[in-house]
Formats: sequence, C-alpha cells, structure tokens
Amino acid sequence: MPTLEITALGLGPYGIGHITGKAVMVPHAAPGDLVEVEIASETRDYAMARLQRVVRPGPDRRSSPCPYLPRCGGCDWQHISYDGQLRLKGEIVARELKRALNYDADPAHLVEPSPSEFGYRSRIRLCVGPGGELGFREPGGRGLVAIDRCLVADPALQMPRELAQLFGRQCREIEVVTCDGGTATVAHLGSHASSGELETLRKLVEREAVGLRSHGLCGVVLRAGARRAAWGNTTVSLEVEPGLSLDLEADLFSQVNRVQNRKLVGTVMAFAAIEPGLSVFDLFCGAGNLSLPAVRRGASVLGADVDAQAIEAAARNAQRLGLAQARFVTLNAAEMTDFLARAGYRPAVVVLDPPRGGAARLVEPLAKLCAPRLVYVSCNLATLVRDLRGLAVAGYCLEQVRAFDFFPNTHHVELVASLVLTSNARRS
Repeated sequence: MPTLEITALGLGPYGIGHITGKAVMVPHAAPGDLVEVEIASETRDYAMARLQRVVRPGPDRRSSPCPYLPRCGGCDWQHISYDGQLRLKGEIVARELKRALNYDADPAHLVEPSPSEFGYRSRIRLCVGPGGELGFREPGGRGLVAIDRCLVADPALQMPRELAQLFGRQCREIEVVTCDGGTATVAHLGSHASSGELETLRKLVEREAVGLRSHGLCGVVLRAGARRAAWGNTTVSLEVEPGLSLDLEADLFSQVNRVQNRKLVGTVMAFAAIEPGLSVFDLFCGAGNLSLPAVRRGASVLGADVDAQAIEAAARNAQRLGLAQARFVTLNAAEMTDFLARAGYRPAVVVLDPPRGGAARLVEPLAKLCAPRLVYVSCNLATLVRDLRGLAVAGYCLEQVRAFDFFPNTHHVELVASLVLTSNARRS
C-alpha cells in the first residue's frame, strides 16, 4: 500500500498528498499526517484514495469526539483540532481569494470562530431507516448510520423516534428544530403523497398527541413537495439581532448557528453602510433575515425570493414589527433583477444571499442595476469566488471579506463580501 504525507486541505473534505507528482485526495486526513492509502480511482490528473492507516499524525490531528465517525458522513473535519480548523479555513479562503482575485486577506484574522464547536446546530435533518431508526448517511450517501445523539446539535433537540416509527416507510427524512417550549419537527414524505394522505397522517399525529408531547415534541409539519399540513406549535422564534426576532414556520429555512447568524447580520449591515433613507434590494431574501434589520435602521427595502411561504413570513413579520418600509415579492431572482434593471430601478445597495450554486446568471443583470455597493453572502467559497470574478469584470471592486465559522467540524464556511462599483463602470 502506498504511503504519502498530507501537505494541504482542499476546498472540500479531502486532504491532499502526492505520489510520483500526482495529487491524491484522501478523506479524513489532516495536514502533516503520514498515511497509508488504497487508491480507489484514478484520472490523468489526480487520484481518489481511501485512508487505511495513520502512520504518523500531523500536529492538528485529534481523536474524533463523536463515536459515529468516520462512518457518519456529517462532520468531515472533526478529526482536526478546533484551533486547527479555524486556521486552515482562514488559509484556504485567503489562498482562493489571492489566486482568483489577487485580493490579500490576513488568514489569521479572517474567520470569526463559533462560540462553541459542539451543540451549535438549532436544527438537524435526519434520515429515516426502514425500521424507523434515525441517523445520517455514510460518506458517499450509501448506508444509514443510526445515532442516539449528535454532538453538534443543540442538546435541547429531541430525537423523534416515536414519530419516525409512527410513519414508518411513509417518511424519508425528519428535520428537528428548537422552538419555544420544546422541539418542532418537519416530516418529509416525498412528493408522491396527496393532500388527503397528508391530512390522514396529521390526524394520526393528533391522536398520538399526548405521547408525542411527553417526548418533547410541540409541533409537527408534514411536507410532500409544496403540499403541507401542520399540527401543534410549529413556530420558531429567530432572534436576528438584539430586540429583533422573526417568527417562522419550522419548515422555512433558517441559519442553523443562531449566534453566528447574529454576527453575520451585524457585519452585513456594517458592510452595506445601512442608514436612514437608503434604498436596498435584497435578493434571495427568504423570511427577511437581512431585510428587516436594514428596515429597522431606516432603510427602504425591496426583497425578492422564489419561495412564496418565505415571502409571506417576511411580510407578516414586517407588519407585526411595524416596519412599513419593507416590500416583498415572490419571483425568480434572475427574472426580478432583469425586470428591475429594464424598469430603471437603481438601489443604493444590493444584498444577495444565494443558495450553494451561487448567482452566476445574475452577474449581468446585477451590473445593469448600477448599485454603488453590493454585499454578497455565501455558503460556498468556490461559487463565491467564481461570481466575484464575474462582478469584477462588470466593474465591481472587492473591498472587504469576512468569514464566519457557522459549521464547526465541517469544511464549510459562511462568507460576506463587500464590493463597490468603480467610477469608470458608473460612467459607462
């Protein structure tokens, strides 16, 4: 079996070493490790390997605190000390910004650490096995690793085994979310279930209400594609900054690390230089995580998202909070941006927080809005760098970048980038 030294980490879960000049990608490896590997597949440029044995651990390697690793595919960096994780994330982000954009960032001060590397997730999504067991997929999405608890989940989250067993094979996945007074759950049944079947299952939950409440469940949302039914209290209160909380349904997207989200919101407000009278266009606004703090500071905000349920929640929260300078529209981001550009809409700031695939299709229509400032929130470094390069060609200059460790013990990182439109681009 070949032996190699891991010299770096890539953008994902793999350590990188070399054999006769060819890069070898090794999961569950850490920089400085000397490892024995088995080559699993090979191309002309690189090879994928399986870790067989750590011959000599690197300085950042530790024993994974979770008993389910490495079988569980969730925490792909838990074998690295937390200080090491922060340093390596800073180095990776700084390296990619320099390589792609010639932007210099100090890796030592780039990543905002999470207050805790464990117990930070306010929601988890569990797979349901054929016998009602709950857990996470193995790496590569193969078998199910049944778990009793998850170290990165909020200790208040209850494992809803009774609900999984109640639904059996009808339920594929269950999300568990912390809410006032206990745990709300979202049961994903697959798009095949009809509205009548949803109502039948809702009544089944209602009949079992006493038992479910005794296990900490205060509400259940049943989802089958766009169809939904609910029982009990399924409202989640999300404090996005001191004195400002949003009320959301449990099946709406919300950031899993609520403490880090409050820091991110503050950074976006600072990067956007929000002040009274400023006009803000918030793309992928969701339920108003960034829109409503801006309105609270006196800005006038137009928010857009394709998720009608999220837009309804954003409008409902704006009305509840008396934030009248907010308008929300349900529309595809590209269509909305293109329409506004043709209509002559010219916001002072554009804020966007797209999904992992990024916003490549929006670069051209965004440039036509000619917003003097743009703040881009991303959970994917690779697509962020790609889109920042496109925006640079369109006349935007990268001004500031901040990273947040929303997901300790994984390779993921949340980023905020601030860009300004150059004077030459304004004149053209």
